[in-house]
Amino acid sequence: MAGMDEQRVTGGGGPPWRRRYGPPWHREPDEGTRGSRWPWRSTVLLTLFVLAGSGFSAHFQHGDRAPLDAFGRVLLIVASGLLLWRHRHPVAVVFGTAGATAVYLGAGYPYGPVFLAVAVACFSAVVAGHRRAAWTAVAMLWAAQVLVSAWLYRWLPPAGDGPGSVDQEIVVTTWIMVIVTFAEVARVRREQWARERAERARRTQRRADEERLRIARELHDVLAHSISVINVQAGVGLALLDSDPEQARTALTTIKAASKEALGEVRQVLDTLRAPGAAPRTPAPGLDRLPELVEQAVSAGLTVTVEGEPPRLAPGTDLAAFRIVQEALTNVVRHSGSRVARVRVGRDDSGSALSLRVDDDGPAAAAGADAGGSGNGLAGMRERAAALGGTIEAGPRADGGWRVLAVLPLRVKEDR
Repeated sequence: MAGMDEQRVTGGGGPPWRRRYGPPWHREPDEGTRGSRWPWRSTVLLTLFVLAGSGFSAHFQHGDRAPLDAFGRVLLIVASGLLLWRHRHPVAVVFGTAGATAVYLGAGYPYGPVFLAVAVACFSAVVAGHRRAAWTAVAMLWAAQVLVSAWLYRWLPPAGDGPGSVDQEIVVTTWIMVIVTFAEVARVRREQWARERAERARRTQRRADEERLRIARELHDVLAHSISVINVQAGVGLALLDSDPEQARTALTTIKAASKEALGEVRQVLDTLRAPGAAPRTPAPGLDRLPELVEQAVSAGLTVTVEGEPPRLAPGTDLAAFRIVQEALTNVVRHSGSRVARVRVGRDDSGSALSLRVDDDGPAAAAGADAGGSGNGLAGMRERAAALGGTIEAGPRADGGWRVLAVLPLRVKEDR
């Protein structure tokens, strides 16, 4: 179920309309589709537009430019048809389109929408990350245009053609600048969108990791405490089954109550996974249930004394404080040779934080204890405290025994 929740949390990536129908420099390509689809429609439409537009322009430039013959139309088809490969081979396409356009202009054919094919090829190359190749191809086309209109026109068709006018060169240069500028703007927007998408993915993954840690802490705290009580009482029941059946019955009753409580808390955690965002059916435990913790510890063979009264706490701080005391008492039951524990609750010296202290007087009674803070229990306590901006200290006391000291701020700033 945790895996299902993780899938739900990490399955984002932006609204579907933006992923599928946004501009081409924003669109998130589906996995496996990049480079596998051929842009047939756009290429055919653009080729037809270039052919029709150039034929229309030839009527207005009759006598000034060479007539648009079969060779000129072949050059237009080549310049536009190469765009079919613009997603797979953007560098080759931008140079091929620029070369075909340069030959078209050098042959004296009429000006028209032939520059549109160069614009699309340049745009595709820049967006794909080949800026230098796109700039080089467009610069070569511009240099060829300037060379033809300023010098080579003497030997190239149409016959009797003169040097290009200043207005003509300004128009061509403006076209080229517009092409490069538009392509660069699209590239910047695409890179910005890619960074935003990566940041969203990192935030989503971080939330999923935090959710997994939260669930692991809750399950550990619930199960470790309850199973420890059950284990102790089961041992008592087995030992007294024949000699003191009444005491064995009491141990079994404690086992039943502890297991019922554990099942209820585990069910609450699982309900949160099944209905994310919904309010829990039962309130989260807090320090108001400290007497229940003490009663369970007593039933496990501890003598527990409680000092102080907890101040009014926020729900998150109240839950963390409850779990910390629960885990500390569980460690005394499982790992300490002492059967006496003392819990002190109150404000710290500054009055701005909650202080929790759990002491026991005995040495470690078994290997594998959480001494030194290497176990999951103390790691979970530290994570809870750190999430609220608090601290946890756990270690042996100078006079013997073990101490867990937690300091949690009373006012917690929520991270939105």
